[in-house]
Order: sequence, then structure tokens, then C-alpha cells
Amino acid sequence: MALCRDSILLGEAAGGDRYINIGFRNYWETLMTGKSLDMGSPKKNHGFQMRTLTIDDLKAFNELLRYVFQVTNHDLHKIGWNEEEIEREKRPILEAAHVLGWFDHDKLISQIAIYPMKVNIHGVIYNMGGLTGVGTYPEYAQHGLAKSLIMQGLLEMKARGQTISYLYPYSIPYYRKKGWEIINDQIKYTIPDHKLPRITDVSGYVRRDHAEGDIIKAVYQKFAEQQHGALIRGSLEWQEYWRWDQDDLRAAVYYDQNDQPAGYVLYYIANDIFQIKDMIYLDEDGRRGLWNYISAHQSMVEKVIGWRYTNDPLAFLLDDSEITEEISPYYMARIIDVENLLKFYPFQPPVNATSLSFIVRDDLLNDNNGVFTVEWLDDGTTNITRKKSCHEARMSIQTLVSLLMNYRRPSYFYKVERLRADPQVVDLLEMIIPRNEPFFSDYF
Repeated sequence: MALCRDSILLGEAAGGDRYINIGFRNYWETLMTGKSLDMGSPKKNHGFQMRTLTIDDLKAFNELLRYVFQVTNHDLHKIGWNEEEIEREKRPILEAAHVLGWFDHDKLISQIAIYPMKVNIHGVIYNMGGLTGVGTYPEYAQHGLAKSLIMQGLLEMKARGQTISYLYPYSIPYYRKKGWEIINDQIKYTIPDHKLPRITDVSGYVRRDHAEGDIIKAVYQKFAEQQHGALIRGSLEWQEYWRWDQDDLRAAVYYDQNDQPAGYVLYYIANDIFQIKDMIYLDEDGRRGLWNYISAHQSMVEKVIGWRYTNDPLAFLLDDSEITEEISPYYMARIIDVENLLKFYPFQPPVNATSLSFIVRDDLLNDNNGVFTVEWLDDGTTNITRKKSCHEARMSIQTLVSLLMNYRRPSYFYKVERLRADPQVVDLLEMIIPRNEPFFSDYF
């Protein structure tokens, strides 16, 4: 069913502002799922309105962000910023992102922001909605305001052709209930100076460079185009990437034997610690060359601290593997449009495979519920139908995104009973889902 967003869900308020009155609850519940969304008990005076924020709301937007995420004046002072600078930095969000908020009369009380982004999923570039800035003032808690903003955000992402959504979870259980699931890990490693890798022969060389220079951006672009899970960065994404960095962040670039940049490390040195913000390389030679550069600081530092953003620990690659590694979940993703994701997903079917039905349960987006049969045609294209085939796999929307992103393999989901299928279908899934490790190092 196509939604007429302006006339049915959003309406037009006086003066042209888009809004949703709190009284839309019953209609929306019936339209979406037929189930209660438990949006909470609105104030009796029905004074709340939902609308899109504009640049005129910048001050209120920033104040709510600072309150919810506990950014104090002391925090700003430590990184050399003042109130006017932080507002200026947040201005591009309201200009480029889609920001929704609940208002109590003229007061902004709850908000979310959705960035228009792109990600690489096994070599296919999908439109992605980056969800961030979810916050509600505490005196307006228990009204279901954030929940309703997220629901509206899901609808609008679908309307904008954003197939998938990423977010950094401040509560994994909360976002799991909304359909998001973990897609990659963050591994913090600490290497004492005497356990740094030995310097090895490489074909290229390293030169220090400006951290925010064009060479860094060019190397990352090549990396993101070949790395599953990675964010394709434009100007907004780079602004977010650099937003909270210290002024003394440094960069070192690895050049290959053809004098072409093939990797970089972003870092700073303080208190005898070599701290790595990010390390990107296009091949093994680049990885070794960058570690040679880091190890050359052995006499200057007591240890190296850094982060990896794949499910692949660093310890195995070191001569002395007895280092400290701390693993924690990092980003989550949610499928907004199952049919579109499956249609362009680069399955690797064997010659004799013809079709497979994904039977999906999504408690919030009704269009994602039911049967999605992938048919592999003779010309190499993929067709999606809603007719069930003889091979079927049943799972939740959460399991599906984690499965297709290859955070865990099909046999794992089958073992922990999050995938219901015959063993032969599990074997088929193992064959057709690419084994690329998901990578995502950004934060927004």
C-alpha cells in the first residue's frame, strides 16, 4: 500500500509546517501493523506536535543534544570549542539530514536525526539512513515520543529509498526491539612496546601528511569501494568523522612501489602512548608498512593502543600474541526494505540453485513481513516474488540483517535457533552468502 505521506500521515499545519497530531495514534497503528504500538500516554491537553526541524530550530536542537548526551562546557573547553562553535558544527546536520522532533507547543522535547548515507554491502552500494541524535527530555519520558519518532523515521526512510539503516546503540536491547541487530564489533588492543611487530621488508615507504588532507580521503574512498560494510563518505560524513578529534591528530601514509598511496594510520602521541584512531590499508604490503612505521616509535612510547572494526583479532598476526584485546559490539543495522535489499544482494548461488524463500517476521514494518522468494535467473539476474518455494528459511528481521551482513554464519544462527530451516537449506545459505568480514569504523 502506498502511503500519501503529506495528506495522511503528515498533513499540513498552518504556515506549511509538516506535523503529526498526537491523536493520529489509532489510525497509524491500524495502518502499520494492526497491533498496539504502546506510544505511551500523551498529555491530556494534546499539545504535542511532530514536525520536521528547520535551521530556525538549531539552538533548541543543540540544547537537547547537549543535555541528553551530557556534553558540558568543560567538555567543550577540553577540545577547544565554545557554544557558538558547536552550534556552527551542528548546522550541517539540519541542512543535510532529516531531523524529526516532538514539540510541546513551541518547545522541542524529543528528536531524532536521519543522515542520508551510502554503504557498501558485499560490493553493492545501498542507500542507508544513519539514525542518530535520539533524545527526549526526562520530564517527557514515558510518553513514547522517541518510539513514535523512530516509527515515523522508518516510514520516511522507506519513502526515500533508504534500504538499510545503521546506528550506534546506546541500548542494544532497546534497538533490538525496534528491528536493529549487531553487524560488527570493536576490538580495542593494547600492545606493550617490547611486543610491537618486528620491522619487515616492504616494497614501499611511509611519509607523514596532513590528517585531513585529500590523500587520506582518496585512500579511504578506494578502501570503502572494496570493503564490505564500509561507509561511503561525502562531505557530511567526513565532517562527522573529524568532529571530536584533537588538534594534534597526525597522519602517516604508506606509498607502494609505484608511489601510489595504499594505506594510512591516523594517530596521536601523548603520555608515552601511541594512540591509533584508525588504520586503513589496501593490501598486506600496506599493513606491514604501517606497522613498521608504528614500531619505529618503540623508543618513544610505552605502549600502543588502537581499535579494529572487524571480527578478526590482531593478536594472531603478532610474533608475541600475548596482548590485551577487549571486544565489544559496535554498530547495529536494520533492514528498511527487505525486497530491495534481496533484489540487489550479491548471492553466490551454485549452478543447480533456482530459488529460496526467506520468511521474515518484522514487528514494526508490515511490508517486510512474509515470504520473499529469491529466484536466480539464467541471465544472472535476480527476481523477487512473494510465492513460497520448496526451500525456505524462517527468521526475524534482526536475524536477517545480521545474516546478510555476515556478522555470523547461517550455521551459527541455526545452532542458536534463530534460523528455522532444513539442514539442506542451511547448507545452501552457507554457499550463497558471501564471507566478507563486515567493517565499519565511523561514528555518528
